Amino acid sequence: MTAPLFLLEPGALDGLTAGASFTLDGAEGRHAATVQRLAPGELLLLADGAGLVATATVTAREQAALHLYVDVVERQPPPEPRFVLVQALAKGDRDEQAIEAATELGVDEVVPWQAERSVVVWRGDRADRAHAKWRKVVRAAAKQSRRARVPEVAPHARLRDVIPRLEAATLALVLHEDATEPLAGVELPDRGEVVVVVGPEGGITDTELAACTQAGARPVRLGHTVLRSSSAGPAALAVLSAAARWR
Repeated sequence: MTAPLFLLEPGALDGLTAGASFTLDGAEGRHAATVQRLAPGELLLLADGAGLVATATVTAREQAALHLYVDVVERQPPPEPRFVLVQALAKGDRDEQAIEAATELGVDEVVPWQAERSVVVWRGDRADRAHAKWRKVVRAAAKQSRRARVPEVAPHARLRDVIPRLEAATLALVLHEDATEPLAGVELPDRGEVVVVVGPEGGITDTELAACTQAGARPVRLGHTVLRSSSAGPAALAVLSAAARWR
């Protein structure tokens, strides 16, 4: 089993070098010491969520903290190409399920999209709470999957906000059940940004599809079946990651 990863705040590992001592305390330290009960001699990973990773060995355990010896410190470069998932808001926490699985499968940024047919609507305080929950979901998923980088959660977007992202993308794709081009056959760029748009339970409207294609997005399909909003995005990320990263 791989060593557990503990996520710290950006900057928490700045200046850390191999051979140094480090104390893991706070919420992550309590979890490591009291829940996982890591013992002296065991390995763990520390990450700042922005690409800096340290491999360390436990030297001593306190009630709510671990003392560590740092073995290796490395900065992982951002993956290329960069994957962005424009995920339509969906009911029943299905949008959260989508971004959780997409994080595990390699997404670099998620965009909460208020599509025309989204049953869920983010407004006022609810929007702030929902956005904070999305950040919490992707952070937890990044930790679980041992990712050194936590995906960004973009501001709440309308179609007018999504269109410039599609126009600027190196490759823009929109999942649609009536598309004839399979996603698995799309040639991916080596660098730049690949943006994938996923609609809500009721699907993307004709107006939205037309606006996306006019902005340069290519309609693509995953297969011959129709997936839920919660599974379409992760399935697309699996296809993209298999083509560009899982080699």
